[in-house]
Amino acid sequence: MISNISQSKYLITTGSTRAASLFAASPFCFPEQLETISTDHATMAHALGAMASVSASVAPDASLRKAGLKVQNSFSFNNKLWMPLTSVCLKSRTASTYRCKVVSMSVQQTVKSKVPVQPLELENAKEPPLNLYKPKEPYTTATIVSVERLVGPNAPGETCHIVIDHGGNVPYWEGQSYGVIPPGENPKKPGNPHNVRLYSIASTRYGDSFDGKTASLCVRRAVYYDPETGKEDPSKNGICSNFLCDSKPGDKIQLTGPSGKIMLLPEDNPNATHIMIATGTGVAPFRGYLRRMFMEDVTSSYKFGGLSWLFLGVANSDSLLYDEEFNSYLKIYPDNFRYDKALSREQKNKSGGKMYVQDKIEEYSDEIFKLLDKGAHIYFCGLKGMMPGIQDTLKRVAEQRGESWEAKLSQLKKNKQWHVEVY
Repeated sequence: MISNISQSKYLITTGSTRAASLFAASPFCFPEQLETISTDHATMAHALGAMASVSASVAPDASLRKAGLKVQNSFSFNNKLWMPLTSVCLKSRTASTYRCKVVSMSVQQTVKSKVPVQPLELENAKEPPLNLYKPKEPYTTATIVSVERLVGPNAPGETCHIVIDHGGNVPYWEGQSYGVIPPGENPKKPGNPHNVRLYSIASTRYGDSFDGKTASLCVRRAVYYDPETGKEDPSKNGICSNFLCDSKPGDKIQLTGPSGKIMLLPEDNPNATHIMIATGTGVAPFRGYLRRMFMEDVTSSYKFGGLSWLFLGVANSDSLLYDEEFNSYLKIYPDNFRYDKALSREQKNKSGGKMYVQDKIEEYSDEIFKLLDKGAHIYFCGLKGMMPGIQDTLKRVAEQRGESWEAKLSQLKKNKQWHVEVY
């Protein structure tokens, strides 16, 4: 049986006489969720002709990252990618190496399944953890698990997804931030460490490994170019962002926090509407929100049934962050998730100028204002330079509707519907 695909059939060929197991699921596919299908019971399906060749070394209860997975050809339908590499999960009770080929596949319906998480005790706290570790006494044994470049070759600059193992000792809630103290001496205060840099956490309280022991950061490498020469000046580059993006698995990192309450995801109403507006790495807390809403199974603690609407502004398509992940939610939860992108170097606004996130907001302004009137929460995260343009747009739209933006904004803040974290 394949747990995440209903009414699907596979024909598997293998060079070994021993049974192999192939698991194809949604982008939320993890070994703990899956059951097996063997060559002894494989049957041929009609239709889509998806072709893939997979070679993997598998062991009992092997984790996704340790599966040794190699994919020679992506699953595709009409030359469109069906699932990312991390979605193909293998698990077997044997330690043999198999070469399997999916010859035919029919997928009629995708089951909306979620990933189980542990420990569920993380749901019990009534108040968010705050400042468990302070700058003078940071948590010093956190370890870098992985550093992955998120953007494509044509993106201006580099942004990395960084997974940190904190061993469950620095718990946090969605929407909070970690402080990072880079190694070395503060040049402005000889003999003292560098100042703390704050980063919004880009994962849920369970982390990317779903066990409550890791946290993820979304970090753009800060590089300074001399305006006269156009050359990079390493002496003025961002100390902490470059340290994080250059770090290797096993490196130690000093953490402070967690901090912040303004961006906490309100969960008192699981059917609420959440409008999320981000530029660049400001998408970090929203990735955490969306994983909690659409990816993780937290039993009865939080079952999201409302609307989540993400606006993401970046330079171009190569600059999109977590795009595959967000598109997966869009396909599986079309009634609960909306996703709009503002690509300033590729799209034009209605006036023919560059498309910024405030232009997208104006495009849907009537609907957004109606949702706010019904109690929707609205969040902003990213560079502080985003806010003046957004505020001007909202004020103009309010005036067109015969409303006072100042009075409306005051009411939104009073109702705790307005959440802003810019830097």
